[in-house]
Amino acid sequence: METRVAVIAILVEDNSQTEKLNAILHEYGKYILGRMGIPYRERGINIISIALDAPQDVINTLGGKIGKIPGVTAKTVYSKN
Repeated sequence: METRVAVIAILVEDNSQTEKLNAILHEYGKYILGRMGIPYRERGINIISIALDAPQDVINTLGGKIGKIPGVTAKTVYSKN
């Protein structure tokens, strides 16, 4: 199956949701190339980027699951090839 490289940018504004977010990311761990998290304490948010190499439907599903978590926003950017 053809895969694509993508990055999901995640903003966590409700820190009580991090356990739910981490459970979802663990579920898709085999597709994750890397993860970077930045706590922005002055604003009370966490900024996370997830690099993936996965089939497009898997990336879409992951982004959708993350986006449904209250207090969490996610946007996906895909490579052109």
